[in-house]
Amino acid sequence: MKGAWSNISGYFSELWAAWNRFWFTPVDPATLSLVRLLGGGMLLYTHLVWSLDLSGFIGPDGYTPLAFMDQLQREWSVWSVFAWTGSMWGVWTIHIVALVAFAMLFMGLFSRTSAVVAYLLAVSYAHRVTPGAYFGLDKANCMIALYLVLGPCGARYSLDRLWRLRRGDQAPAPPSVSANIAVRLLQLHLCVVYLFSGLAKLEGVTWKLGTAMWWAAANYEYQSLDLTWLAGWPMLVALITHLTLFWELFYCCLVWNRFTRPIVLWTAVVVHGGIALFMGMITFGLAMIIANLSFLRPETVRRWVDPVANRVALALVGRRVG
Repeated sequence: MKGAWSNISGYFSELWAAWNRFWFTPVDPATLSLVRLLGGGMLLYTHLVWSLDLSGFIGPDGYTPLAFMDQLQREWSVWSVFAWTGSMWGVWTIHIVALVAFAMLFMGLFSRTSAVVAYLLAVSYAHRVTPGAYFGLDKANCMIALYLVLGPCGARYSLDRLWRLRRGDQAPAPPSVSANIAVRLLQLHLCVVYLFSGLAKLEGVTWKLGTAMWWAAANYEYQSLDLTWLAGWPMLVALITHLTLFWELFYCCLVWNRFTRPIVLWTAVVVHGGIALFMGMITFGLAMIIANLSFLRPETVRRWVDPVANRVALALVGRRVG
């Protein structure tokens, strides 16, 4: 009995140690910084295009009446800073402030503060345009922005880092527990997104029959490239459909294994790259690829990005990035 209790106690001790290693191991903030750089650029671009018809999408006399939005906000308990103004002057003021915040996040200037402001404003845009133009891109943007708030997203590849170098602080960015927590939460969020996306597909008929990809390819509303030739390859369409469904359902299991992770992540690039190229949803596809970069090891990120960052740092301040 004593031996059995010792084994059980040892098992839970190991489980607790693994939990702590998963969440609270300090890591190099390179991965989080790369997500900030690319995610901040995506936030800036995707909200900059609202400027083309800001009055239509967000203005008080736009496509979605303010009275209807007020009703939705009361029923759904959502909020938006755009509810604080009833004039286009106020809307444009908030919009310009938002673009500045997104640009600061992209460049890594006052990164933690700009991340908080960027997240709150990204949610405000999403809530204001609901339900007329609230798509996966808005959700991906808000997801990325949320987790940038939690860690030192400007520790690398940022103006904050260049400013520290200019002042003579050449100490390398230290490993951070909060960077690990931020990345882990983003990773788990992706696992939940893909799992429930796959489960939702199982409720339909076309994914089970293997024809879902054909209906997506044949939809002229989203079609960027002509894929109607797939009509002559029904077995290929069925294979692609079922492989995509399998990938979504088992992403949350396979992505954690170091042997299967590269396959899972390259599949993410193919799936979301295909959505971008063939269905015209370029920004959504890129945003999801950016989120998947959270699974890259900091060593891999530094091997890819540090040479470019060092050249920029040498050109601007005459020092290498540590």
